[in-house]
Amino acid sequence: MAQPRAVEKAADMARKIYNPIGFSKFYNFVLFFIFGGALLGFTLARFQYLSFDHGLCPQGGGTLDCYYYTPGSLDKIGIQIHLSAILPASFLAVFQFVPVIRHKLLLFHRVNGYLIVLLSIVSTAGALMLVRNAQGGPIETQLGIGVLSFMFIVSLGLAVHNVKRLQIEQHRAWMLRAWSYAGSIVTMRLVMMAIAHVLGNYEHLGKGYSHAMPCVKVTYLMFGQVERILEKYPACAQFFDGSVPGKAVAVTADVNGDLAELTALYNMIFGAAFWLSVALHAAGVEIYVSVFSIIDTQLHLTPAEAERLRNVSYQRQLEAGMKKPGRAGLTADRLGDSPPWAPKSTVSVAARGSGDTVSNEHLTAK
Repeated sequence: MAQPRAVEKAADMARKIYNPIGFSKFYNFVLFFIFGGALLGFTLARFQYLSFDHGLCPQGGGTLDCYYYTPGSLDKIGIQIHLSAILPASFLAVFQFVPVIRHKLLLFHRVNGYLIVLLSIVSTAGALMLVRNAQGGPIETQLGIGVLSFMFIVSLGLAVHNVKRLQIEQHRAWMLRAWSYAGSIVTMRLVMMAIAHVLGNYEHLGKGYSHAMPCVKVTYLMFGQVERILEKYPACAQFFDGSVPGKAVAVTADVNGDLAELTALYNMIFGAAFWLSVALHAAGVEIYVSVFSIIDTQLHLTPAEAERLRNVSYQRQLEAGMKKPGRAGLTADRLGDSPPWAPKSTVSVAARGSGDTVSNEHLTAK
């Protein structure tokens, strides 16, 4: 008997933490704490990069893409626009998923949402400006950034469209998709660390990797030490004497090497880590959010909440005089082969503490 009481006491203590901020289920709070907390922490840690010369590319300590961030270059302008927009957007986005804010501070939720969308569009434009040379500019990286930008912006657009049509459950689902895709950037850092650790051990086994790098970039990363560069990369002599200005050499990818070798490693693995992270997040969010499924784009793990929001959408669309209330947005029973949706009773859709209920009058109206 002692163990069940201890479990019940622990559950009561947990409810005192997550109920005040609007969560009715513990697992929802855990997911928000893990993924929302990771995005918030990552964002706060990157705010120092807003100071370009002291945070992102300090003098004498620039790494990776700082070589391309020359004064007035498209790359530097792009990264400054991107960081100045995406960091505030990511910070504000975390609060959009706190239930108590959505229920009690609706005006803040709306204004904050539009501000986030605007910042997200600007940040994506900045990212596309620097895509050509991102992490050395390999094709897989350029394509990955383009695909992720498309997924992110389209998801935001569909979320905005559905909230304009008062299709709240669809708005919620597409916003979850959008920020899950954006959050893949956080996971990518962890994947890169794991890959770098594995590949770093291959060098000791005589199976090291190399990455092609222009001599001009090698010179930047080795701080212009010509003698040392020529000793390590003799082929760069053609670059220094001007006979082959675009001369490139194979640089060993080594996590324990000098700055050029470390940069070669991360340039080489960035594309793989990027695509793997995007795939993980795309698959993960679709486990949570279903597209054109038998439950009509509800949340797999929260069907009751999705059904409640569907009925709230029905009520608001009905009050607004919209055609086909309950499915005025992009729903499966309009676009797919799902059976037509019908509203449920008040008891089954009442929000627990949210104040959003659907009257019997609305539910019976056609």
